Amino acid sequence: MKLNKITSMFKQHRHTNRNVKLFGATLATLLAAPTFAQETTDTASSGVEVIQVKGIAGSLAESARLKRFDSRIVDAIVAEDIGKLPDNNIAEALQRITGVSISSDFGVGNSVTIRGISQNRVELNGRSTSGSARNGISLEDFPSSFLKTVEVIKSPTPEMIEGSLGGTINMKTVRPLELDEPLVAFSLDAEYADKTKNTAPKFNISGGKNWDLGDAGTFGASAVLAYQDRELRRDEYITLVTPTALDLDGDGNIDQSNSPSGNYLVRSQNTLEQKTEQRERTALGLSLQWAPQSSDGFIYLDINSTELDGGQEAYAIGNDSKDYDDLILDNAYGDAQGQLNNFGSGSAFVQPKTQSDFTTSETVSNALGGEYQITDQLLISAEIAYTTSEERRRKSEFNLRPIDRELYDADGTVTERLLTVTLNEVGDQVPGLTFSYPTAITDGENQAIRQFSHQRYNTDNEETAFRVDVEYTEPFASLEFLSSVKLGIRTTDRDYELTRADLRNSGGDGVGGSELKNLQTSVTVDGVVTPTFVNDFNQEFGGFTTINHGNTFEQNGDSGGNALTNFFVYDAALLAYDIEGTYDRVQRMLTGTSHELTGSLEDNMVANNGSYAHIEEKTRALYTQFDLDFGDLTAIVGARYVETDLTSSIIDQSNTNEYSDFLPSINATYNLSEETLVRFAAAKVMRRAGFGDLSPAVNIDNSLVTGDQGAYQLDPFRVTQYDLSVEHYFGKGGVASAAIFYKDVESFTQSSSFCLASSDTALGQNVTEFVDVCFLDSVGVNNPDLIQANTSQGQDLAFVEARRDAGLTGIVIDTTVNGGSGKVAGLELAYQQQLSFVPGLGVNVNYTYSDSEQPDGNQLLDTSKNQFNGQIYWESENIQLRLAYNWRDSYLDTQDEKRVRPVGALAIADADDVTRGNNYRDARGQLDFSASYDINDNFTVVANVVNLLGEPTTFSTELDSIWKYSESDARYTLGLRGKF
Repeated sequence: MKLNKITSMFKQHRHTNRNVKLFGATLATLLAAPTFAQETTDTASSGVEVIQVKGIAGSLAESARLKRFDSRIVDAIVAEDIGKLPDNNIAEALQRITGVSISSDFGVGNSVTIRGISQNRVELNGRSTSGSARNGISLEDFPSSFLKTVEVIKSPTPEMIEGSLGGTINMKTVRPLELDEPLVAFSLDAEYADKTKNTAPKFNISGGKNWDLGDAGTFGASAVLAYQDRELRRDEYITLVTPTALDLDGDGNIDQSNSPSGNYLVRSQNTLEQKTEQRERTALGLSLQWAPQSSDGFIYLDINSTELDGGQEAYAIGNDSKDYDDLILDNAYGDAQGQLNNFGSGSAFVQPKTQSDFTTSETVSNALGGEYQITDQLLISAEIAYTTSEERRRKSEFNLRPIDRELYDADGTVTERLLTVTLNEVGDQVPGLTFSYPTAITDGENQAIRQFSHQRYNTDNEETAFRVDVEYTEPFASLEFLSSVKLGIRTTDRDYELTRADLRNSGGDGVGGSELKNLQTSVTVDGVVTPTFVNDFNQEFGGFTTINHGNTFEQNGDSGGNALTNFFVYDAALLAYDIEGTYDRVQRMLTGTSHELTGSLEDNMVANNGSYAHIEEKTRALYTQFDLDFGDLTAIVGARYVETDLTSSIIDQSNTNEYSDFLPSINATYNLSEETLVRFAAAKVMRRAGFGDLSPAVNIDNSLVTGDQGAYQLDPFRVTQYDLSVEHYFGKGGVASAAIFYKDVESFTQSSSFCLASSDTALGQNVTEFVDVCFLDSVGVNNPDLIQANTSQGQDLAFVEARRDAGLTGIVIDTTVNGGSGKVAGLELAYQQQLSFVPGLGVNVNYTYSDSEQPDGNQLLDTSKNQFNGQIYWESENIQLRLAYNWRDSYLDTQDEKRVRPVGALAIADADDVTRGNNYRDARGQLDFSASYDINDNFTVVANVVNLLGEPTTFSTELDSIWKYSESDARYTLGLRGKF
């Protein structure tokens, strides 16, 4: 059997309907994409123009072709060459698509929102992927070099796997039998990050070949290996904002600010957070495929594995005040939003914290499947797939507290070293801070060891899925409009488990014990409170270092310098990568004291049974789908029925829930002409609640201030959606399109809070951020109402400390419940064209408008009303240049954000206001650049810059006052690609 015959088989659709005018063989795109990994590329025999994917123009033209000949509402990103998506990261490539916006971590795209909704599926060749949550693998964790195409499917068909509310992201890899000839390709890149000033490698190599086995058929194999090492940094400046009535001029009368209530927005708890992330990723992909000589079918085996090792070294340097009324207002004034500027805060103290978050994970996606053409009309396909994700996370803290060394040495008094903090701000720059005690955090003279904590989180998430699909083409001769009937079944068995262990002073037996916190006031020697000062600790045990990055807040700018940026702290690298050594230092520090540690770190890790969660989920799905062809009008109609059985377990109990969903859908396309299409789609879709939301386990933070709890009986999200679009195609890859969409969300989940009574709070609760602490009416009795400190009534830190010591403070527990309905409606406009007046010049622009509403009246999270993407490129025979710009306006990033929880539209701290705690990410644009030069047919030099202009990110309250400033690395990449 000739190889070109096999290759042709995988590049054509077998069942071309004689009545299809424009679609021809390209209906295969619809049939193959959601099910199995069969890929289709039209040949000249199908009557459709063949587009060679090479370069930017070729990639965009192929994207337009896929969109045009798909029966669903789909957009796609196509690799410009073997292993080269237009961007270095999958999420960053997808943000160029209409209706898609991304979320970033350390400036790197990691997840997407589709049409204002983040509950989406990430699939690989039409099957599930695994991560620590529902969506699947993080898009930054899967190498873009593995892929030839990434689809965003916005209107589902019955054969597609349920679980997406916004859309499905389907990542497609190259099939071995699609290769016309043996292929080896590689890329070697060096990425420079301008904050860490680190250059890190990125390497990919892939190869594939087919073998003609004669009568035994044809066998193909392809493999990809990808490696990436990266070091990035994120700098953030964060404040607590509280509406406060003030008399600025001291005349005895309350002055009025520009806020709605006249209260001033007073910033406190000024905090610098600097996190450096080191991440190493190794990924392997292997695909084997065999087809018989008859070409009536094929069998494939896919093996994909990604291993991640990475840690965050973090420092949080923050000041607080013992008396929030101790303000120095001599030069203070309010800005346009009512935010107070140029003021001082007395009775303040500064406390450095060292944090680490180290995670290793392994994600596997394996599948065995195939299809067989039983008759000319009957095709059967089947697949069994196994996906798993194992994540091991280690979080640690080493915190200090300012203690006045002079007073302690004089008479043994243990009390905070207080100072005055002065804040001034110029425009929207990071505020400048000065301390009345300049060396407050630059030496360890007046800092003592306060806390050492260590937690271990183990998350295992695996799914086994089996499916069978049957397609019967032209089933009834008398019904020529019925092109085919498809039906299939799919079953899944999911197992999710989370365990947690915490470091406790358990006496070495791993049972019970207390946390190592408040050491500066609780450790005694011979009955006398004995704090350990930093300089003494460092002299005897070592481990401390000075941090002073010279490029902190270069993007935002700072208002004349910030005292928080230069500090003396425990080395975060030791915390992240030598936790045993850190434990040994603390153990030696506590030898001979009331808190003496016995045994090793492992001996004192105690299971946190309250956080244990185990979710077992079984689903069964059945679908029927009809492909209809009435000439200029084609449609896919049908329905999917799915049943879900759930068991949610914690240590001492198990609970079950079950539900079913009927999910009809229609995708219709009308050909106004050979160049212009009108599409209509409608569907019911569902999304099961997240694993954390389904567990009744109570997760409480280290400070014993906040926590969360799920509920096994949660119903899934259910959405009814409608789409209408017009698409006009012209020239070589040109397209102009417009779409409107509407999503009716019938079953939102909402957060409900209560105040949990706990015996641990009296001795262990950290009330530094006192406005977040809830109050109890009676000791040991939960309070269903959430009552917190009201600073306008003089309820300051001392007031909350007194309630805590009396056992009258609790833990704010957020629970998830099913709520009301909401909606998302919007408009998408897109245009791309190769411009004829300058050879090689092209543009690609799109705009998305979204209007959304939650049950509480707020907009949906992560949904910008306006979003724009634009690309302009030029390419010649061997040169490619591209500028890409992405802009989105302000959006609601989080709700009930604790640092701005007192601030709402009314600017009254204790008002009954649904906007209190709203946190908005401000409007932001980013410019990226890429270039490549083909040295010859085999080698290409490539260069990329992400965030070319170094744009920072800011976050604001409901009243548009900035409370958080953030900036990450601009990234520069230079590399070499080869193809043989």
